[in-house]
Amino acid sequence: MKKLIIINGPNINLLGKRETSIYGNMAFEEFFETLLKKHPNISLEHYQSNIEGELIDKIQEVGYNYDGIILNAAAYTHTSVGIGDAVKAIETQVVEVHISNTFDREAFRHQSYISGNAKGVILGFGLQSYELAIQSFLD
Repeated sequence: MKKLIIINGPNINLLGKRETSIYGNMAFEEFFETLLKKHPNISLEHYQSNIEGELIDKIQEVGYNYDGIILNAAAYTHTSVGIGDAVKAIETQVVEVHISNTFDREAFRHQSYISGNAKGVILGFGLQSYELAIQSFLD
């Protein structure tokens, strides 16, 4: 059984409440329940933190014994060399995910410290970006 984890960064805990025109009306917990039902044959977990160091700790914790990491580092994508270095340091493949199309937003969001060390990048498909990332580990 494949073992995957979704790691979400700052403000993802506010999905369904914040900037619904960009991020939609569904809370992540509710969406995660649909993923669990859709994929009963994989071990799927999720973790969220607003704190950069906690995200790095989680990446290091799972980075040698999971089959895949789906990482939405949110705003830290564009600012955190530390998270980028953590992704580079581990053995587990990482797919970088964004709900919005970051290239259709402010210029500072066009930079990623993660992409260069990720298996791939999926962005702009709303919450379905997570589903596409899961599929990338199953195909």
